[in-house]
Amino acid sequence: MKIGLLSDTHGWIHSSIFEHFAACDEIWHAGDIGNIQTADALASFKPFRAVFGNIDDSIIRSVFKEDLRFTCEELDVWMTHNGGTPGNYSPKIRAEIYLNHPDIFICGHSHIAKVMFDKRAGSLYINPGAAGYTGFHKYMTVIRFQIDGKKIHDLELIEMGERGKAKI
Repeated sequence: MKIGLLSDTHGWIHSSIFEHFAACDEIWHAGDIGNIQTADALASFKPFRAVFGNIDDSIIRSVFKEDLRFTCEELDVWMTHNGGTPGNYSPKIRAEIYLNHPDIFICGHSHIAKVMFDKRAGSLYINPGAAGYTGFHKYMTVIRFQIDGKKIHDLELIEMGERGKAKI
């Protein structure tokens, strides 16, 4: 299963996302979608899983959950928007991640791309950074990776250019 992962679009889709995710089987969005039109555009392109983020309105919140826990291939995946980082998880995450750790823990919110294995939680932590135009991040980023059974491979961080130089 090839996954395209993004977060923090804030209602804006970079045109290259469709090219970068063309070979993906699913798109996962880790919150701050921005509006239902953004979700609909991504969902009409590929099968779509998402969680809502702190900027998302009642329409997005009525369609998507705050936390999504699911199995992909043979891996337990937990996706939320504001999860913190290894060693500094948000209070709502902290107890659960150590007691019932997923294989992959995905969040957004920080606008900072980061991938690392959290030994204490026993989870691969992935934050794709921010794919949208709005925010303080310098570069717009997404992540692409593949899951085969219990293995994750071919993980790529894709920079789509400088936020300030993007065409709106």
